[in-house]
Amino acid sequence: MKITPLDIQQQQFKGKMLGGIDPEDVDSFLQLVAQEMEGLIRENTDLREQCRKAAADAEQTARQERELRETMLAAQKITEEMKANAQKEASLIVSEAEVKAEKILVDAERRLGQLNEQLQDLRRQKLQFEGAFKALLDTHYKMISLEDA
Repeated sequence: MKITPLDIQQQQFKGKMLGGIDPEDVDSFLQLVAQEMEGLIRENTDLREQCRKAAADAEQTARQERELRETMLAAQKITEEMKANAQKEASLIVSEAEVKAEKILVDAERRLGQLNEQLQDLRRQKLQFEGAFKALLDTHYKMISLEDA
């Protein structure tokens, strides 16, 4: 059975006629005990409320810590994915650049071949022109020589 401060204040004792206890002393002691018990009950209530608040704060802190940990893991995962994507993109860019460079090189070699062929054609045409011009000069020289003779 729980005893409350009110129970203590209302407690009555039967007094002895001779040599018993002084009712005023008992009442004053009971009043003092009731006040002390009331203070302890208030303190106990306050401590329970503080304990409840501390437990709620601890639970909230744990929840925030979990959320922060999950956020950090998600950020790390995203960072790793971004890094992997950047590396893939860089590899793709390098591959495309190598293909373009190879194409440019092939085109340049083809163009060089074409220019070499044109140069050979021009040399041939030059030789033909020189030969034809020399033959024309020889013909004119012979014609001039025949007229002089």
